[in-house]
Amino acid sequence: MKSWYRNKKAQTDTKLESWTETLAKSGDLQKDFYDNSKTNIYFCLTYLTSLIDEKIVEQSILTALLNGDFYSMEDLKKLVPIADVQICGDPSEIEENLCNGYVLVTIETEERYFGLIAAKREMGRGITAPEVEISVIGPKEAFVESIATNLNLIRRRLPVKELIIEEFTIGSLSKTKIAFLHMEGITNQENVNTVRQRLKDVEFDAITDSSYIVQIISDNSNSPFPQLLDTERPDRVAAVLAEGMIAICVDGSPQVLLTPTTLVDFFSSFEDYYLNWIIASFFRLLRVSAVTFSIMVTPLYVAVLTYHYEIIPHDLLSTLITSRRIVPFPPVLEAIILELTIELLREAGARLPTKVGQTIGIVGGIVIGTASVEAGLTSNVLLILVALAALASFTTPIYKMSNTIRLLRFPFLFFAYLWGLVGIVFCLCILLTHLIRLTSLGRPFLEPFYPTRWTDLQDSLIRFPFKERAMRPEYLRTEKTYRYSKKKASIKKDIDE
Repeated sequence: MKSWYRNKKAQTDTKLESWTETLAKSGDLQKDFYDNSKTNIYFCLTYLTSLIDEKIVEQSILTALLNGDFYSMEDLKKLVPIADVQICGDPSEIEENLCNGYVLVTIETEERYFGLIAAKREMGRGITAPEVEISVIGPKEAFVESIATNLNLIRRRLPVKELIIEEFTIGSLSKTKIAFLHMEGITNQENVNTVRQRLKDVEFDAITDSSYIVQIISDNSNSPFPQLLDTERPDRVAAVLAEGMIAICVDGSPQVLLTPTTLVDFFSSFEDYYLNWIIASFFRLLRVSAVTFSIMVTPLYVAVLTYHYEIIPHDLLSTLITSRRIVPFPPVLEAIILELTIELLREAGARLPTKVGQTIGIVGGIVIGTASVEAGLTSNVLLILVALAALASFTTPIYKMSNTIRLLRFPFLFFAYLWGLVGIVFCLCILLTHLIRLTSLGRPFLEPFYPTRWTDLQDSLIRFPFKERAMRPEYLRTEKTYRYSKKKASIKKDIDE
């Protein structure tokens, strides 16, 4: 039987032969030879044991081929109780499918055609509650690593034919499956074509997470600001798709990318839409204020104590002098030491196991902070300000934007040390210039503030009621502008008694 297989192998395509020999070096390649006693047909099953569900091979494939009327490859589709059965002769297709969980079937009566039967072992974690974008109100489902599961979560929330899913395979080694979603008749076709082209033009060997895609297809990969928003919430993806945005799902990643985005999107929690518009607006303003405080408080401390101490009220000045009387470092070095200490504690807490990380963060912060003040290495006033700044930075809903906020404090500190308040203003001008020039999929990143658009301002720092937001965002340039009739939505009909 094996001699037949060797003779047959010599007759096959040279490319398939060399590829099979290469794969034979792998320990998980399995070749089994069988004889159908009913038809006297010899056949061989070849597969990778690390990808195949052996129960499917034994109970569905092998049982059918050994006991059925198996004469040719065309009989595979009749005998095997599996929907995905393919007959092909292209060696490149055989190579690709074997590495994706298919069983290769070869028989002595066929010289050019082979059978491929899907028997992939499905492995992965179940759907859990969001871990990053946590909300008290709203659905408790989060994306997982399986792209099929993620598409199911989105499709269930938008069960309409207008939801279009286009799939690609990217990565010469990883063969990563990527899907991008948009709404036919709503999403701007120019945006769709741009995303499609950028995904097709990706040249990379291994794509293991959606973060690779963010860095590759962003308008400006050298900017510290993320230009694609990543989310783990299916409800958020469904909502922005209905507005006209585009979603990108990457197999193996529990984060879905959204584009085009604006700076405001990164400070908006999706839970805001589940709350009353007044409460939601208050929380948004609180987040923006907290982020501004987090960036500016330590640079202002350095600038005022270094150059502008005369603007400090007399009562407060005496407190600052008392707190710094034994500190041997200038304000800028004192601030940098504390900022780096906070960052070290935060990074250590994130990398350690959950319970240990929480303990290190709390105990380490208390012990180091108290010891540094008692040793005279820093003032207690600055310690309070740095702790508040670190706490304020946690209010950012999107993790990647919170990393950017953490980074921005250091250039502001440097300019505050050089030129005081003038340096802070100069650094702020550089930051605003960069944000004005920055785009996401060719759309202004600082919209709706620049350029100013009243319609989009209704869902920026202040979230207006739903009845006032009948139009889709202007910067998306959607094909269908209105979501519903504003006039009809404002009419409340009561049942007459």
